[in-house]
Amino acid sequence: MAGGYRWWYIDALSDDGKYGLTLIAFIGSVFSPYYFRARRQPTVNPENHCSLNAILYGPGSKHWALTERGHGDLQRSAAQMQVGPSSLRYQGDSLIVDVEEWTVPLPRRLRGQVRVVLRNPQSAAYGLDPAGQHFWQPVAPCAEVEVEFEKPGVSWRGEGYVDANWGSEPLEDGFSYWHWCRAAAPNKETVVRYEAWPRSGDKTLLSLGFDEQGGVRALDNGEAQPLASTPVWRMRRDARVPAHSDVSVTRTYEDTPFYSRSLLQYATGTEKYWAMHESLDLDRFRRPWVQFLLPFRMPRVAR
Repeated sequence: MAGGYRWWYIDALSDDGKYGLTLIAFIGSVFSPYYFRARRQPTVNPENHCSLNAILYGPGSKHWALTERGHGDLQRSAAQMQVGPSSLRYQGDSLIVDVEEWTVPLPRRLRGQVRVVLRNPQSAAYGLDPAGQHFWQPVAPCAEVEVEFEKPGVSWRGEGYVDANWGSEPLEDGFSYWHWCRAAAPNKETVVRYEAWPRSGDKTLLSLGFDEQGGVRALDNGEAQPLASTPVWRMRRDARVPAHSDVSVTRTYEDTPFYSRSLLQYATGTEKYWAMHESLDLDRFRRPWVQFLLPFRMPRVAR
């Protein structure tokens, strides 16, 4: 649908806690300055704005790639998707991602493979706005991840997470702000909390726990707690915290004018566990100065 989008999201942390990974495959790249401008036309094709955002986090290092591709660079079916030189495909109980990208702003090869073992995949989708135009599906809240990269030379295993989002209108038309968090709780549950501010209607708040056997349960929404703003761009960060728990930011993975990704640590009594957290300010995203800066981190190479 013109102006719509779909993305598939993967994140993981190595068993030793030293390495992290995020992969996001976009059709109708929601944060693209090129798609933002193209949406002024009623006949815009989301498939002309697709990309694979691939990021490797290591001790004191980050390899970040996000090149937008055109509709001539996209091939997809029910079991696979090719975006330029990179691809995603299902193989048995696993999702295989072959990454072949260049990092920005310093151009370096990013080449490797990620295997995500999908434990008890979920099929349910959850609405994120009162108008029913934006949805989230926790595809595999509990997953195992194997990372093998040639460039840079790194390999590790860890626990991961897979979800998908889609919508029939631009993300910034539907929301002003949201934050999302997924935590690997001590009881082996994956806890996911969404808090979104639609531009019309009531705020959306989802709190769900997923176990390794495929069970899902509704959780208490916890308490709202503001976190420290990001150090460079002063991005707002909020969290939902379980009762009698403390939360702190242990690492800021992404600090941009409109978006942040952070590693949090929760402490409940004597137990501590980590969480991946994102916050998104879509009012900031709309601002002309942000749109001016984005091409420096997101080049476009399209057929």
